[in-house]
Amino acid sequence: MSKPQPKIKKVATKKETTKEKKDKAQPKLVPIYIMGKRYEVPDSLTIQKAFEYAGYQLLRGCGCRGGICGACGTVYRFPNSYRIEVGLACQTVVQPDMYIAQIPFFPGNKATYDLQKLEAVGGTLAALYPEIFKCVGCGTCTRSCPMDIDVLGYISKAIQGDVSGTAEGSFDCVMCGLCAARCPAEEVQYNVAILARRLYARHILPPATHVHRIVQNIEGRKFDKAFKELKALGLDELKKRYNARETEPDIAGEEWVPKDKTWILGD
Repeated sequence: MSKPQPKIKKVATKKETTKEKKDKAQPKLVPIYIMGKRYEVPDSLTIQKAFEYAGYQLLRGCGCRGGICGACGTVYRFPNSYRIEVGLACQTVVQPDMYIAQIPFFPGNKATYDLQKLEAVGGTLAALYPEIFKCVGCGTCTRSCPMDIDVLGYISKAIQGDVSGTAEGSFDCVMCGLCAARCPAEEVQYNVAILARRLYARHILPPATHVHRIVQNIEGRKFDKAFKELKALGLDELKKRYNARETEPDIAGEEWVPKDKTWILGD
């Protein structure tokens, strides 16, 4: 005797209309204001891509387009808000009713110096950028940083004369200048930071022995044979070799080296 089959109730489903399918395929547009003029752009775009969608051609201030170079510092506001928002145009996604203005270059005090003649001491930072002592500790610089750096923290280290602490604290700085654009004490934090990193790299960090070895190999013309071989190849073979090259894994220790060391040792 066969078992009774379970009863299945058929549920009616709503068939999408042509209009609904079309609406779903269409991007959702949101209003933004570029230099005071209203545009409607897809809500999935970054500010930088929204500029291009609106018909602007980016001649400067577009840089790497990947959040690394800091060239696309941008300020924006929302209606009925006193707050000035900041971000990188290549990373910040548009929101409805943004009032946008880019700052592709922010003029700031930039000291002139010969790195080889400087000492890696706090007095060097103070002599070249005495305005660090005008800091009022408001934290506006930290809140303005698109890289989430504790800018106030490393400026405090600079005031204390701690070159290493200033360099390490500012390591992720992309030099966008948004901290200086908002600073009520008129400091140029990012230039203080890069001076500290240069002093740290030149005078405090131990020399990189592997870099010295590579320089010696270049000066000894150990890569000449490999370069000559590549120059003799056709375009298709070059592409093939490039695509087949061994790349560093996403997660690799500092000791990782490729199996073929021709291009790092010149062997």
